[in-house]
Amino acid sequence: MLRSRPIDRVLEDPLTDARTREQLQLAQRARRFAIDELHLPDGRSYRRYADLRRPYAVWNVVATPEFSLKPRRWCFPITGCVSYRGYFREARARSAALHLFGRGDDVTVGGVPTYSTLGYLPDPLFNTMLAWREARLVGTIFHELAHERLYVQGDSEFNEAFATVVEAAGTERWFATQGQQSQLQAFALADSRERDFSALLAAARLRLQTLYDSPLPPAQMRIAKQREFGRLQFDYEQQRRRWGGYAGYDAWFARALNNADLTAVATYQDCVPGLRRVLDAAGSWPAFHAAAEALAKADKAARHAAVCGPHVTDQRAR
Repeated sequence: MLRSRPIDRVLEDPLTDARTREQLQLAQRARRFAIDELHLPDGRSYRRYADLRRPYAVWNVVATPEFSLKPRRWCFPITGCVSYRGYFREARARSAALHLFGRGDDVTVGGVPTYSTLGYLPDPLFNTMLAWREARLVGTIFHELAHERLYVQGDSEFNEAFATVVEAAGTERWFATQGQQSQLQAFALADSRERDFSALLAAARLRLQTLYDSPLPPAQMRIAKQREFGRLQFDYEQQRRRWGGYAGYDAWFARALNNADLTAVATYQDCVPGLRRVLDAAGSWPAFHAAAEALAKADKAARHAAVCGPHVTDQRAR
């Protein structure tokens, strides 16, 4: 917050470089679009800019038991319980991850370029966002403002899926209303690949869950677990060929994957297909927000039964 300045002042500053100026102007237009077209809140966020002088805003730690896909949860005021814990310093995140690994957990650490304080603070745009292409920058603004519109304490999966659906559908509308047909087509292709990627991981999680529910002794289960992650790597290579050699997910699969990696993606994706259908059925953004708010008032089990889980996943995952 101390490093942030009003965007208008940054734009007026003759020392501001052309690329920063261009991206900040784009962000301002995206914020206005989010308010006018997507019915997201016109609060204090994204009116300021901050150079954090580091590559990420926070580093998130996600952990699961060795033979479980259920994430560890951390509980805080305001946000409730969430399936990840963020650190402002990478060294602290990795130290925490090492501690969890030492007690037998599967752990992953990932850098996060931005986050939402749910409107409690005036979230600035960060330098970590300005190198992005248009689709990612405007989509992230839609995503984070969606958290300010709706947030359910203790339900990371629903919260992230709601914001992800707003991001994807909002970005599609952004390009369509501006007549940027080539950008729209590129975004649709990227979105299709993201669904394919999510389907691969969903299938792997189903197989692993079946394994973890079995009576195998730990030593045999450990071997079978590694086989399943090997199969996931093989399935990705097959998918990569179907994409014509597209290598955008190679870095993700280059790691020694574990339960925590799958869980980190699941937090953002498991409820997305169900909420996409809610948006399609609603027919308008106000109606979608009203439907999502009704789901938010329901019991968590009922909410997840309606829009999350294998029985409501995208057809690609079946």
